[in-house]
Amino acid sequence: MHRIVFATNNAHKMGEVSAILNTNFQLISLKEIGCFDDIPETQETIEGNAVQKARYVWDKYGMDCIADDTGLEVEALNGAPGVFSARYAGDECIAENNIQKLLKELQGVENRKARFKTVAALILDGQVHLFEGIINGRILTEKRGADGFGYDPVFIPDQCSESFAEMSAEQKNTISHRAVAFQAFAEFMNR
Repeated sequence: MHRIVFATNNAHKMGEVSAILNTNFQLISLKEIGCFDDIPETQETIEGNAVQKARYVWDKYGMDCIADDTGLEVEALNGAPGVFSARYAGDECIAENNIQKLLKELQGVENRKARFKTVAALILDGQVHLFEGIINGRILTEKRGADGFGYDPVFIPDQCSESFAEMSAEQKNTISHRAVAFQAFAEFMNR
């Protein structure tokens, strides 16, 4: 079975993607290949960060690798936090700090349209392939739900009545931005 490294140390993300994929290859973690490095994410785009992480593993370990980067893009904030979503409230912040900063910046703002964008970069035999997933929605005025991670408690997808944090993992994994990107990746690998 073909093994592909998933360049993440985020257990939530590893579990979410593993649940999405039903494929003829094996996804393995950074830990399983002995990589405990803090992989740099210094690019100015979501695509750039995804490619940078995958290339790091390919260059250092010589293994096929998939890496992703996700950003929350809020229309009223000109696309912010975008590529800085994980560190929106500062380099040492946690998700709660990011959520509070976002809610404060949107206080009194009527336009709450937003979208999550995930780009997955696969390096397979040295070639780069990109897969994108976008889900449109809006930012709530307060947190709802206890599941999920990141901005999930304040993001409600279009045509849904629940935030990502109120949905079951199975429900989220059928519609999320990450699901769309990784389903495209799985289809590519299963061809």
